[in-house]
Amino acid sequence: MKLSIATTVLLSSYAVSAFQQPAAPVRQITRLNTIALNPFGNKKVETPTPEEPEKKNDSFDMTGIAVSGLNGRVLQVEADDFPEQMALRAVIPDDCFEIDTATSLGYLSVSVVGTALCSAVGVAMLGFLPPENLLTLPIWTAYSAVTGTVAMGLWVLAHECGHGAFSKNKTIQDTVGYIMHSLFLVPYYSWQRSHAVHHRYTNHMELGETHVPEPVASTSEGSIGARATLMETFGRTAGIRMWGVLQAFLHLIIGWPAYLLIGATGSPDRGVTNHYWPDPLTEPNQPKKELFPGKWKEKVFKSDIGVAFVAASAVVWAACNGIPQMMALYGGPLIVVNAWLVLYTWLQHTDVDVPHFSDEDHNFVKGALHTIDRPYDKLDPFGAINFLHHNIGTTHVAHHFDSSIPHYNAQKATDAIKEAFPDLYFYDPTPVPEAVWRICKGCSSVVKRDDKWVWDNEG
Repeated sequence: MKLSIATTVLLSSYAVSAFQQPAAPVRQITRLNTIALNPFGNKKVETPTPEEPEKKNDSFDMTGIAVSGLNGRVLQVEADDFPEQMALRAVIPDDCFEIDTATSLGYLSVSVVGTALCSAVGVAMLGFLPPENLLTLPIWTAYSAVTGTVAMGLWVLAHECGHGAFSKNKTIQDTVGYIMHSLFLVPYYSWQRSHAVHHRYTNHMELGETHVPEPVASTSEGSIGARATLMETFGRTAGIRMWGVLQAFLHLIIGWPAYLLIGATGSPDRGVTNHYWPDPLTEPNQPKKELFPGKWKEKVFKSDIGVAFVAASAVVWAACNGIPQMMALYGGPLIVVNAWLVLYTWLQHTDVDVPHFSDEDHNFVKGALHTIDRPYDKLDPFGAINFLHHNIGTTHVAHHFDSSIPHYNAQKATDAIKEAFPDLYFYDPTPVPEAVWRICKGCSSVVKRDDKWVWDNEG
């Protein structure tokens, strides 16, 4: 029983992918060499270059704003620099949208086999490293880190099922997605809906569905005020480090279950939401923007069945073989998977010089193009983590514009977007650990400046 339960539950852990992405050149937006897009095809037609470039407003007030590897250029982009949705779609080759079930299943097999091998090693370790012995905790922690990292690939592919990019066969797609989401204690249809909303309202201050920042009228209020108090009490260096550690813990460890249970960092206008219960837990400011409207309510309850089965299995496992064993083989790796998930989502849409927008200044293309690709392929010398995670962090700009592109075609789509709109493709070459620490310290609260909500602090 010990082996069967461990293998069944851990086969659902997930793994992450990898693509190498060169940094885009840092330069000001100009009208030189503009590209006319043919709405009836993917061919690009060069338009005449004007004698004098249109002068751009490069005087955005950067007071109090720290700078990332993007060098503040995101804040220099104006609303009319963004293309229409059809124009952006036209530059992506049609074959990027081709979904092949066999290819998807092939990548799934890589993640399943990798996770199964890690699980087998864990089961074998039980014989000589009993997890109830506290002296073995460092070893089991390392095991969780490795197994959870490999298992993250399963989550990436489960997420692809929710976007309809895994298979043209809906039965195969929803079966794979439902099982894998359930094994991670995530309700499949609930997440499918809320994640689609996240894509629609990326970096939207009122209706964004993940990592929506806290607006304040001054830097003495809210989270940034609490950060200032820490620095005043313990000194600037120690205080800001304490704040960074706190934010890392709240986001990477507490963040995912808090989002599923109470909608933490989700839309402030949808009230308190719960992914296991379809109705808002508090009165929303915008009732017509309810997270789970109409037919989605029934789908939430259908999703709960799978989660309840896996949760009950984990409880039985703990009752029969002890909580330490269940946590060593399932709970620990699951925490690591959740941390990877939050890390990717957080860093894809957040940095000290990346703004958010109110409803009147937001549109789909603007939100999608405020996604940031990062060098996850350089997290290890071989690019193994990026490979295991199916390139989810190095090709996310293309994914956010059109999530029906399967991950194995995302690099080609990324290259096309970067070529056509080099000033609107955002890639930050900052090493990922350094970027995480910068964001933990510097992204506390936002203030309104012109048409943007910006992180007004010195990070």
